[in-house]
Amino acid sequence: MVEADDLGMYVVKFVGAGQGRKTLVAEVVTGELGRALGLPVPELAQVEFDAVIARSEPDEEVQALLRSSGGLNLGMDFLPGALAFDPLHFDVGPDLAGRILWFDALVGNVDRSWRNPNMLVWHGKPYLIDHGATLIFHHSWANADRFVTRPYEAEDHVLIDSSPDLAAADAALAPLLTEDLLRDVVGLVPEEWLVDEPGFDSADQVREAYVRHLLARVFDRRWLPEVAQ
Repeated sequence: MVEADDLGMYVVKFVGAGQGRKTLVAEVVTGELGRALGLPVPELAQVEFDAVIARSEPDEEVQALLRSSGGLNLGMDFLPGALAFDPLHFDVGPDLAGRILWFDALVGNVDRSWRNPNMLVWHGKPYLIDHGATLIFHHSWANADRFVTRPYEAEDHVLIDSSPDLAAADAALAPLLTEDLLRDVVGLVPEEWLVDEPGFDSADQVREAYVRHLLARVFDRRWLPEVAQ
């Protein structure tokens, strides 16, 4: 939890954490894409962090994390009083369930299961959080094409028993995923999180790779779960 100079409270993910900067890239691309599609994702912010703050941290591991995270980090708007989502006590309905499942399938979210929903309920509404485990193709760009049509395994998805209407979600969301929208969303990723990516000569080339991969998934939706058939 970090209080920023805008007096806002943010849950911050640090660039120096073990998962690395690609986790932050996935958070931005997936989170902002979800927001653009009308899904309930808390607002994201870029948080500039001064590593000198680490000097007053007594815990050595946390101190090391803070020291290695000087500069730009990612913040998510803190939702005070939010409760963990439980599908047994909160019914999102087939329409929203379908849109969330469709979206998770698009970005390959392996971390919205009944074991770990990564959803909150705030003021009576569900919110989607923690998207660092999406876009797993970017961990191996040389093999990224293999992920374009890989089916999404939805058996353990937290909303699989909510009668998700994937057909309606596909009809509503797929047309919105234009090349312009994807470029706008990928353009929100800070350049410093994209530079020096092996196999690419520039951050712009990396951005282009994200756009092309996601466009390919939009055009060939064999990744849709079986429940959509």
